[in-house]
Amino acid sequence: MSKAPLSVYLKLVCVALFWGGTFIAGRIVSTEIPHMIAAAGRFLVACVFLLLLAWRVEGGLPKLTRQQKHATFGLGATGIFLYNICFLAALERMPAGRSALFVSLSPIVTALAMAILFRERLGFLKWLGIAIAFVGAAVVITRGDLLSVAHDISSAMGAGELFMLGAVASWTAYTILGKHALKGLSPIAATTYASLWGLLLLCMGAVNQLPLLDTAKLTWQVLSAIAFLGVFGTVIGFVWYYEGVKAIGPARTAVFNNLVPVFGVSLSALLLNEAILISMVLGGLLVIAGVSLTNRTPPE
Repeated sequence: MSKAPLSVYLKLVCVALFWGGTFIAGRIVSTEIPHMIAAAGRFLVACVFLLLLAWRVEGGLPKLTRQQKHATFGLGATGIFLYNICFLAALERMPAGRSALFVSLSPIVTALAMAILFRERLGFLKWLGIAIAFVGAAVVITRGDLLSVAHDISSAMGAGELFMLGAVASWTAYTILGKHALKGLSPIAATTYASLWGLLLLCMGAVNQLPLLDTAKLTWQVLSAIAFLGVFGTVIGFVWYYEGVKAIGPARTAVFNNLVPVFGVSLSALLLNEAILISMVLGGLLVIAGVSLTNRTPPE
């Protein structure tokens, strides 16, 4: 196999930076305008660029079979609609840095769900990685006070944490659907259809939230954050990520996902002046170590 150019690796680092930045952009947007309107704005921007991309790269979108319609609707309902509602609701209630650490659990929850639902075998090292990641998540959630959960779980698990766990569950469902229900569709076509379905659902909800919108809060910062979420966090991130998958394979590409919480925490401190707690650093390192162990271990 020929060696991949340096640009591929630089793009994957940028993807992690963009995805880490979505937590800062999401925090800015979620505190100013209703969540469904914000999410609908994000995917309106994303869908325009995805449709242009599908036309340029693949000559347009293919006609869907009945099964593919159901599958792409499921992707849109879980990974676009539910995920973004939970994502923005969490960011309204908790710091962006803590939220970024939660999302790093998604590969672990997905592996666990595949083992439970599809009886995929997990070897000892994979189970060890899952355990380490969950311990790390517990350290982050409880801010290092693990004993507090034994006495009063509500002291550690607020509404923001629950919404973030909902986002992780939604993304897990999206990932599993994408692996098992999209035979015959390219990644661009699947993502575009899923985004269109998700946009439809979000627009239906956004209509009901229009009376809650204060147009004075549509500042350049908020509009720029929505544009960043749509263009960089969705379209460019997607394209460059799949360029990485094609060039160096899915396993090596997935390793770069471990940089997302690192960038998320760093940017939240730099741009939002959020505190970086020792528990976030230690717990985040445990989560990243657990995810790396689970992802890098070949199936037994």
